[in-house]
Amino acid sequence: MAHRKRAKAPLNRKKLSVEEFLPLMLSAAAVLGVLPFAIMRFMNSEIVLGLLDSIIVVGLATLAFYLYQTRQVRIASLCISLVCVAGMIATVYLNGPDQVFWAYPAMVAVFFLVRRNEAVMITSVATVALIPALLPSLDNVRLATVFITIAVNIAFAYAFATVTRSQRDSLMRLATKDPLTGVGNRRALAEKLDSIVIGSIRMNAPASLLLIDLDHFKTVNDTHGHAVGDQILISLTKIINLRIRVTDGLYRIGGEEFVVVVEGQDIEQARRLAEQLRTLVQANELAPHSAVTVSIGVAQLQTGETGETWLNRADDALYTAKRAGRNLTRLAA
Repeated sequence: MAHRKRAKAPLNRKKLSVEEFLPLMLSAAAVLGVLPFAIMRFMNSEIVLGLLDSIIVVGLATLAFYLYQTRQVRIASLCISLVCVAGMIATVYLNGPDQVFWAYPAMVAVFFLVRRNEAVMITSVATVALIPALLPSLDNVRLATVFITIAVNIAFAYAFATVTRSQRDSLMRLATKDPLTGVGNRRALAEKLDSIVIGSIRMNAPASLLLIDLDHFKTVNDTHGHAVGDQILISLTKIINLRIRVTDGLYRIGGEEFVVVVEGQDIEQARRLAEQLRTLVQANELAPHSAVTVSIGVAQLQTGETGETWLNRADDALYTAKRAGRNLTRLAA
């Protein structure tokens, strides 16, 4: 039966992930919370305080825009955390100990933006930095109350961040992993390809992908049953993982379709890898009394190309291999 060219369903364009949405949301909330105070400061001729609030607003808005444009979550989140904490400390020093209540939302936000150990370090340093500003103005009871409540606030934030990160990691594994083989799924592939496309604009480094399809897999399933078919998919995954580099990515995007993404390799290097994989699969007896082979389409990322069109060109090459008799590797135009 001739291979039917699959419909070119578009890969999902990269939407804002939880990691990207959270710092954007927190930045927006902080900007909206601080901006009215900046306006009131200027209206009351409190120029220094108005400038401080304005710097915080502009800094957070700039970092949010940077994050949205570059998707550099790590850098942006760390900078947003530092701006929030530094702005809070400066506010306390310039406007008095009554402003210490800003420490609570600022420190909670840090735990949602950076790694927990980093958050503990940042909030601990910030707490110590508040001592000189609060010590001369507060009696012992109020001073103890402030620092005890800050410590409790940090402890609760740490505990909550630990639980939510664990739950989020579990959900991300379920959302991005193929349950049968344990490799990445189509969603994970879409994110990876978009990441490579963005990175290629800055680095100008080659990247290629291999679209692998098991030949006559429906016949294998019909002959040996779906349990054997599932075991073949698992065995194929193991064969590929043993050959590709740790930095390469393997994804299952259909019933018997897999994608290998190789960064830093041009189409000729990717072709050699494809031929090695094809030969290895053919040499292994993946099904009893039946030869199991694969056809492979190879495509190198081109300038100005999207992840979707890149994958579609590999699909065109795979279709060519299928039409030519299967158990072949073909390169995309």
